[in-house]
Amino acid sequence: MPSITRRRTYMAVGALATIALLAGCASGSDAEEPAASGLTVGAIDLSDACPATVTIQTDWNPESEHGNLYELLGEDYTVDADLKSVSGPLMASGEYTGVNVEIRAGGPAIGYSTVAAQMYQDTDITIGYASTGDQIAQSAELPVTAFMAPLEINPQMIMWDPETYPDVETIADLGKTDAVVRYFGGAAYMEWLIADGQLSRDQVDGGYDGTPANFVAAQGADAQQGFASAEPYVYENEVADWGKPLAFQTIHDAGWESYAATLAVRSAELEDLSPCLELITPVLQQAEVDFYSDPTAATAIILDLVDQYDTGWVYSEGVADFSVAQQVDLGLVSNGDDSTVGNFDLDRVQGSLDAMVPIAIELGTPAADGLTVDDLVTNEFIDESIGFN
Repeated sequence: MPSITRRRTYMAVGALATIALLAGCASGSDAEEPAASGLTVGAIDLSDACPATVTIQTDWNPESEHGNLYELLGEDYTVDADLKSVSGPLMASGEYTGVNVEIRAGGPAIGYSTVAAQMYQDTDITIGYASTGDQIAQSAELPVTAFMAPLEINPQMIMWDPETYPDVETIADLGKTDAVVRYFGGAAYMEWLIADGQLSRDQVDGGYDGTPANFVAAQGADAQQGFASAEPYVYENEVADWGKPLAFQTIHDAGWESYAATLAVRSAELEDLSPCLELITPVLQQAEVDFYSDPTAATAIILDLVDQYDTGWVYSEGVADFSVAQQVDLGLVSNGDDSTVGNFDLDRVQGSLDAMVPIAIELGTPAADGLTVDDLVTNEFIDESIGFN
């Protein structure tokens, strides 16, 4: 049985308290580190516009949902197993861009801190992962602005046993049963599901610990949060005490359409970083298209890093391959309603803002006064010509 499944959730509470825990813990990486030598810069040159090392802080261990980032690395990369980071020349479709990239693991690697808290503690971080819900709840103290959405749909889901609940097709159906629904306490999406009447407060349990133990012990009676891009494979193929299919609905399809795992910068630095973002955003868009076209090389890097980081995170080649296919099949990665990958639907962001503001107050992390969609996201740097065919 995997020792750790996902503890990641795309809406955390207590985010501001993590700043104190991080005091004095910045990695100290050198933002002026020279770019790789001996390589010829290709068609895209980032060296005049971007930091010599573009440092990207992710929200979890290396996994296929981050594949577009690991697509930026070539064969010549260096692993720091202590800091849980990997660095190397930043490549654009196989060509050197004149700068380096450093990709840092999140989750256990940063003490389960939120990425925004990490970004404000360690200003060497250029780009960090964000989610619309987190951005709203942290906007008063840790404002970040997202410039690209690699995931069109949040993969987070509620899952259940289809044998125990053969008539349940949605989370709302589940709410009409006696099932206990386990999740990480304080998740904004759960507050919304309760307020929307899809689940009742007396049937949810915020004590999920990230392992399969309680779900398996309940023998199908309980439901649980998870990720549509991982747990369906893991529970059927790698949790020996379960070993059968799951049913699920994503929280997106239930109506919580907050963007997850977006790429963001500290809001006050958006203008200064604009020359870099103008050039690097299309590189990131193309890296996503390239990864899902042929994930072989980046997947090998992901699996190598999981092995070297040795955090207890269990991530096999089987689940990595499943994740890529599942993300495509479910539209977790896609062009959305147009022909462009990575752009934001501003009406959708406004809907998330409207839904999240009262929840943030209830959770004790009220949004900044006058917060608008433009504070949260921008499509300014997106190349509309880049998308999945």
